[in-house]
Amino acid sequence: MALPDGFLWGGALAANQVEGAWKDGGRGPAVTDVNTYKPKADPKQYAVHHVNTLESIQAAMADPDELTYYPKRRGIDFYHRYPEDLALFAEMGFKVLRVSIAWTRLYPTGEELEPNEEGVQHYVDFFTEMRRLGIEPLVTLAHYDPPLHLALKNNAWADRSILPLFERFVRTCFERFGHLVTKWLSFNEIDGIIRHPFTSGGIIEETVEGSVEQACYAALHHQFVAGARATQLLHELYPDSQMGCMLTMLTTYPNTCHPDDVAATQEKERMLFLCTDVQAGGAYPRLALKALERRGVEIPFEEGDIELLREHPADFISFSYYMSLTESVNPEAERTPGNTILGVKNPFLASSEWGWQIDPVGLRISLIELYDRYEKPLFIVENGLGMRDEVDADGAIHDPYRIDYFRAHFEEMIRAVDEGVDLLGYTSWAPIDSISASTSQITKRYGFIHVDMDDLGRGTMERRRKDSFFWYQKVIASNGADLS
Repeated sequence: MALPDGFLWGGALAANQVEGAWKDGGRGPAVTDVNTYKPKADPKQYAVHHVNTLESIQAAMADPDELTYYPKRRGIDFYHRYPEDLALFAEMGFKVLRVSIAWTRLYPTGEELEPNEEGVQHYVDFFTEMRRLGIEPLVTLAHYDPPLHLALKNNAWADRSILPLFERFVRTCFERFGHLVTKWLSFNEIDGIIRHPFTSGGIIEETVEGSVEQACYAALHHQFVAGARATQLLHELYPDSQMGCMLTMLTTYPNTCHPDDVAATQEKERMLFLCTDVQAGGAYPRLALKALERRGVEIPFEEGDIELLREHPADFISFSYYMSLTESVNPEAERTPGNTILGVKNPFLASSEWGWQIDPVGLRISLIELYDRYEKPLFIVENGLGMRDEVDADGAIHDPYRIDYFRAHFEEMIRAVDEGVDLLGYTSWAPIDSISASTSQITKRYGFIHVDMDDLGRGTMERRRKDSFFWYQKVIASNGADLS
């Protein structure tokens, strides 16, 4: 078993979790800038979205201690330190780095008519340095950072008026960076807007008129339309470039073979694949529409939407995969957290400290299921293990648990390719310690590279190579042949 020549090995980052410098270079506030560090929450609470109120948002923006409890504002200072970090990625042998562009670096409120040139130049310099090091950019246009201004004004993605504003941002990205970037993603984990409306869609629930669920699906539809329009625009400007969509792959098994558990799992899977059916398949599936109709949700189609979705589907499908879950109709079944979701605990799997169940075989199942369903090239753009790491007295960081996690997942990934899956590449989440999306911690560490900083921002920011750094370096050099 072997991976194809040209397989893209690398890592994945998000601007809102690593850049920091939240007021530098003309950047405006994004919704993630008001999310606080959650040091004492039960892990199960991480999987249930935090409701941001107008009061909490206003308090966050007025807090004189503007960095300590708002870790995404400081990130890991990637904005200033990216040359050092890119050099470490190149040392590992990265072929690709997935990153995102902060909308508010280019358009601070989202409503400006012209881009912030300092923000544009930052990304030109950044992508140029990546190319110099032989690292191909894979760029996400929207990764959990709508402008806070648009959230406060009209719930951002819930209002269709956001479409021309986002298109202006997208056009700027293509026109100014298109000569450096050939692979793009539209929306990170686009299905997440149903689970965390504020972070993904800028929806402030208390200000929604009517049903929050209706607002979320309206926002999701607007993102579908925006993604299709971005794909159309990219192909017009750069015919050889590609646009991918991205799904949170929440692989779910029936908890038992009881038919009711199987039916509940089938229903959950149908709604999981709704987003990819629309973005890669070009149309809403009939059964999903019927399910939404029964819940009182109406998709706000306007003239031209159906044709736009049909004529401009994504070129490839990317997805995140961290864990699997099970489903049961038994209300007493024990539930455990996963990636922004709760599911019934699988007794056959081990769990991380944060309750995420470790299932390498589930990655192979996911790859085969996605490819069998859509027959489009796939790209694993997030996969990793969040753990606490200890720094020895000599500065060494031994993380065999992380190596074991990746090794097992790579073995299953290679098996899926051997079975015929067309897989473009793999980017780990995250190659360097970053601020957690759900808890805003950094002590929940994912990286091959350690960042000397604690959850309150104290530390030197020094970068250190973990044992897993050298192991992944060897894996990339052998194109996955040496996993020892």
